[in-house]
Amino acid sequence: MKLEVDRIELGYGDTPVVNGLSFALDAGEIGCLLGASGCGKTTALRAIAGFELLDAGEIRIDGQVVSSPEVQIVPEKRGVGMVFQDHALFPHLDVAANIGFGLRRLDPAERRQRIDELLALTGLSGLGERYPHELSGGQQQRVALARALAPRPAVLLLDEPFSNLDTGLRRQMGDDIRRMLTTQGTAALLVTHDQQEAFALADRVGLMFGGYLLQWDSPYQLYHRPYCRYVAAFTGRGSYIRARLEHGSLSHALGRSPLPDEFAGGTISEFELLVRPDDIRPDANGRPARVLSRQFQGADILYQLELPGGEKVGALFPSHDNYGTGDSIGVVLDADHLVLFDPAQAAAIEASA
Repeated sequence: MKLEVDRIELGYGDTPVVNGLSFALDAGEIGCLLGASGCGKTTALRAIAGFELLDAGEIRIDGQVVSSPEVQIVPEKRGVGMVFQDHALFPHLDVAANIGFGLRRLDPAERRQRIDELLALTGLSGLGERYPHELSGGQQQRVALARALAPRPAVLLLDEPFSNLDTGLRRQMGDDIRRMLTTQGTAALLVTHDQQEAFALADRVGLMFGGYLLQWDSPYQLYHRPYCRYVAAFTGRGSYIRARLEHGSLSHALGRSPLPDEFAGGTISEFELLVRPDDIRPDANGRPARVLSRQFQGADILYQLELPGGEKVGALFPSHDNYGTGDSIGVVLDADHLVLFDPAQAAAIEASA
């Protein structure tokens, strides 16, 4: 493992900020700590970088303990690169000098070769003599990334790296960073509050709340198999409808569904069923639903539907399925895996978090 975070705890004074955080990343793997402001994700990143002291636990890089209550290796000796939110480029140095700032121990020929390699990797060839103020926001971001990768760090840390970029540029930079990190074989950890950014870039995403890691998983699992309602809400739109176990299957306002294997043989008979907008499709033979509202989104239309019994759900249909407010349409549940929550257990999990 390139990076191992093992049950770390830290806080400020009597206020805990990170509580028992654990995860690991391999070489070339991209992880993300996702969460709202104040959840502890940036503090955890700063601890990995060496800017915060641990109260408990260990941080290991390439198998070496770099942080614990007894050990604190200084940031510059950890083999960690850092890309800051505001890029933090040196305005008086040109692009080549910014990239080569951490390579001063190399001889001039090796330093020049590494700078040229990174200029090509980041799509900045021919811009080495420009200064930061002469670059676009995306180009400045690339320089910051190249500077962090220049010393060949074992781990790259990215602190809200796309927050100052527009949406289109964010997507492009996400694709570029993934390509660069794969090429370099560097493990990377991103922190962000943006779920789309996390899902687009990371192999593994950890959702934090109140200093706790609620779930560390692939983006697919986080979205389709959330651990609790907070995870489900943070990772995408969703509605809840009542489901009841009757004669071995689930009965709900959208019809009947098989009971997932993980609930077989249990004692729970009433559930909350998570319904994502893409879990519902129109079907003339389905349950009747009334269109309450609609939002045209180009290729899709997001509908708010009222089901028999008064429960409401969101539904995302291709825009060719064009229904008006007040229309009655047939709908069915079309989900590969049902996400069910025991109402009492869900409330207890979220209260403890």
